[in-house]
Amino acid sequence: MSPSGAEFIKQVKAQIDEVDPSAVSEVTGGDQAVIVDVRESDEWDAGHLPGAHHVPRGFLESRIEGAAPDRSQRVILYCASGNRSALAAKTLRDDLGYEHVESMTGGYTLWKDRGYAVEVPRAFTPEQRQRYSRHFLLPEVGVDGQQKLLDAKVLLLGAGGLGSPTALYLAAAGVGTLGIVDDDVVDLSNLQRQIIHTTGRVGVPKVDSAEEAINALNPDVEVRKYQARLDASNIVEIIKDYDIVVDGVDNFPTRYLLNDASVRLKIPVVSAAILGFEGQLSVFAPYDGPCYRCLFRQPPPAELAPSCGANGVLGVLPGTMGLLQATEVIKLIIGEGDPLIGRLLIYDALGATTTELKVRRDPECPICSREPESITDDELGVFPDYEAFCAAAG
Repeated sequence: MSPSGAEFIKQVKAQIDEVDPSAVSEVTGGDQAVIVDVRESDEWDAGHLPGAHHVPRGFLESRIEGAAPDRSQRVILYCASGNRSALAAKTLRDDLGYEHVESMTGGYTLWKDRGYAVEVPRAFTPEQRQRYSRHFLLPEVGVDGQQKLLDAKVLLLGAGGLGSPTALYLAAAGVGTLGIVDDDVVDLSNLQRQIIHTTGRVGVPKVDSAEEAINALNPDVEVRKYQARLDASNIVEIIKDYDIVVDGVDNFPTRYLLNDASVRLKIPVVSAAILGFEGQLSVFAPYDGPCYRCLFRQPPPAELAPSCGANGVLGVLPGTMGLLQATEVIKLIIGEGDPLIGRLLIYDALGATTTELKVRRDPECPICSREPESITDDELGVFPDYEAFCAAAG
């Protein structure tokens, strides 16, 4: 005769380790244990333990590694009352090989009754739940990652070949604020590669055209427009409030200006360049890796670095590189993966090959070798003449 449900749960609890909420409260927010909530999504949305990972019990086997990849680490599971988490603990230990698994006694109900802190996530609308449903399924993104995306502020320098695919995919992913800097208008010659624009918007400022496309794609996104040319007089004011800058500019003076300003403000830059059939990509995270000047102390001579307007570019190439830029931005926002910090990725479209070069910080770099604390407010917005600098180097 099989035991009743209550008797079965009692037997399971006798076989697994349980831990009191008071002991769990001592390890929340730290790295001593991974805390996993095995309740359903609506229960999680009503409130959960600070720092907990959400892995519904029905998806335990397929998603637990995203929350707890180390099977030797301490894992504490909880549900509403301690029953589902007890069953989940037994599964992790007996079937999945986790060595130190516990179930929290009394679950979330007892935790809350004792007055311990809880987190209540921002509620997603039904439309948002459907729109970002594929992100919610990824343990590396999930609810927390999507909230980070919606809260993020990303500035795009240029709404051209690189800025077009980057803007569209960041908007589709739900990056909440996208700033766009571009002083140009849409030209018919742009449409071979600048896919955010349309034939009907030829002659329209690119920032307005990009805003129209982004609003049509995702109304969650706020677009901030800067119909101006980035220069020493406005760069600090424009970039200072953004989390990440996406470099899609096509000239060296602006690239060096951006590097020097972003290092001073400690804002990471996801930078790409394209020409002909080749693209380059790297992430310059101030003081975590090299800056642009560590890689290119001096700009190359003009004859070795012609513009796309002079040399031409394969129409799909900025799409490839722009999507890689968008991917790096998302990784930085959600804090997952291995960003291209200290690495330069070179893509050859004709050969369908990639080459990766390691890049280290230059201890004699004129920009990032100086600690940011030593830069005064008066110096912050003072920059050299980059046009003259690049002309002299060429």
